[in-house]
Amino acid sequence: MGENMESIPCLRRIHAMYTQFSEKERKIADYITNYPNKVIHSTISQVAEDMFVADATVFRFCKRIGFNGFQAMKIALASEISTPVQDIFETIQETDSEKEIAEKVFKSNMNTLQDTMHTFNENSFHHAVHIILNARRIEFYGNGGSGIIALDAQHKFLRTGLQIVAYTDTHLQMMSASQLTPQDVAIIISYSGSNKDMLQLLEVVKESGAKSIGITNFAKSPLSQKVDVPLFTTSCESDFRSGAISARVAQLSLIDALYVNVMTKGKEKSEKILNKIGEALSLRKM
Repeated sequence: MGENMESIPCLRRIHAMYTQFSEKERKIADYITNYPNKVIHSTISQVAEDMFVADATVFRFCKRIGFNGFQAMKIALASEISTPVQDIFETIQETDSEKEIAEKVFKSNMNTLQDTMHTFNENSFHHAVHIILNARRIEFYGNGGSGIIALDAQHKFLRTGLQIVAYTDTHLQMMSASQLTPQDVAIIISYSGSNKDMLQLLEVVKESGAKSIGITNFAKSPLSQKVDVPLFTTSCESDFRSGAISARVAQLSLIDALYVNVMTKGKEKSEKILNKIGEALSLRKM
């Protein structure tokens, strides 16, 4: 998990990590989300009794979302009560106007970017930039919506002069990953961090000796635990759109930040490449 997890409000932590919770953890998450006022005025035993679970189960949940214990979680939750939960996570209604829906979508995306900044781990990001700058070859992998992000990353990083390729087809991903070397880096993009194809791909990458960077949602997931460098986005689920949609805004921003860092640190080379690209593209203009 990111080193700045304490910066994220309690309810946003719960929403961001919800898809990673077990059934019992979701029961506790729902209780805290639905009855925050009751929770801050209750003991851990009272909360546990209401849900027919053990005190230790509630305590472990508080640790799971990054607090030292139930009391620390209550203090954080109490500070958020002054702002209604529905104002933080507004649900889109069928009766909303087009403008209201647009505003909520924009707000959700802004919250995602803000929360992702709160999880920003400077050491991990520095390590990722260093790995990319020193790689012989860089391969971006993603399926579905994450595949679109991988292609966008290829489009950007082609300007760096580095050897770049992106694969969105599972078979091509496996074939290419098997030919990587210890001088290469694989950047795997997966919102859930538990996509079976991506995890199998990571095993092939590891066998090749290549370095691995993972871009995944802010939660403990198999991908985040197995890659050499995990980079996190933070987004929340809603009724009308998966959290993966707003996560793509954060994924794109993370890749933009990597790209700008790489371009800045290799400024002289980058300028030559940009000039060549500009000349080539100018031939297509009338």
